[in-house]
Amino acid sequence: MQIITLKLELQKPTKEKVKMYRKMTEMNTAFANWLLNLKGLKAATSKVFKLYSDKLFPSAIVNQTIREVQSKKRHQNTKKFLRFWCGFNNQNFKVEKENNLYKVSFPTCEKRIGVPIIVKSYQQKWLDELLSGGAKQGKAELYEKRRRWFVAITMSFEVKPQSANQNPIMGIDVGLRQLAVASIGTTSMFFRGNETAYKRRRFASRRRKLGQAKKLQTIRKSKQKESQWMKDTNHKVSRQIINFAMENGVHLIRMEDLTGIRYSARSRKEAGRNIHSWSHYQLQKFIQYKAGLAGIKVEYVNPKHTSQMCQCGHADKRNRKQDAFCCRKCGYKSHADVNASINIAKAVSGVSNKKSG
Repeated sequence: MQIITLKLELQKPTKEKVKMYRKMTEMNTAFANWLLNLKGLKAATSKVFKLYSDKLFPSAIVNQTIREVQSKKRHQNTKKFLRFWCGFNNQNFKVEKENNLYKVSFPTCEKRIGVPIIVKSYQQKWLDELLSGGAKQGKAELYEKRRRWFVAITMSFEVKPQSANQNPIMGIDVGLRQLAVASIGTTSMFFRGNETAYKRRRFASRRRKLGQAKKLQTIRKSKQKESQWMKDTNHKVSRQIINFAMENGVHLIRMEDLTGIRYSARSRKEAGRNIHSWSHYQLQKFIQYKAGLAGIKVEYVNPKHTSQMCQCGHADKRNRKQDAFCCRKCGYKSHADVNASINIAKAVSGVSNKKSG
């Protein structure tokens, strides 16, 4: 069973609706914090809201808030909520389609309302799956981000795994000079890291100047902007890799287990920046997530000798020199990252114990 979350923007809600959404969020946050100190929280039902307030508030939201507060207090030992968005279960939150236009409906403090939503092309497929019964709807959440309102809907569905019969295996090598090299047999796809390196150096240089000027808030915004840019890059790279895998009928993707790599892999050119800071772990997670949606299994392999071993079986660190690989025993030559990705596909050092999908 695979689970995804669709984030859908509400289409230009009126000032009255925005005011109501914010009022609901304030009431729900205060109620959630009150619940944290309620002695009978474990057995609480929607009736406890009357003990908290005599104002009208949808019982659907009350019940969902009680369940989530119970879970957060039990598992996370939460002490206080700064903001607690209104949530709905699949019986109270509906997705509808009329005349090729999508909308969502949910209860509010006044009445149940239907709101048009902005649907991107890739989201339309999942909404149609939901409406046709091919996917099961989970909880939904109404939230605000940068003065725009969204609903986040979780969906679960079964994915048919790719057949392993005669289907190839893809190996993916991640690094600094190349963000990723994905190989299926002798066919490879490159994602160069020079543009990424340049932009990250620009971000770091700007933050050094801001630090000298004591502009701490601007530094935080710069870090957030870099993080968001890197996340977007990793999403695009992972999508191209999975498309490449699907086009070639791949049933299994193998990647290196990078646990602990932050302490060992450094780039001289990047002045102490290590492979961990390049968000390769995030890239691997995106690949694994998207592979799961496509029914492709993911395994992690031990990284030992993957960049040093030749197809003849000879492993020597002198075999590799930057992007060039030349075996000192048999003379085999290849691009170093292609050779590494092929070795990863073969799992030359064995499969890791790291959790795979």
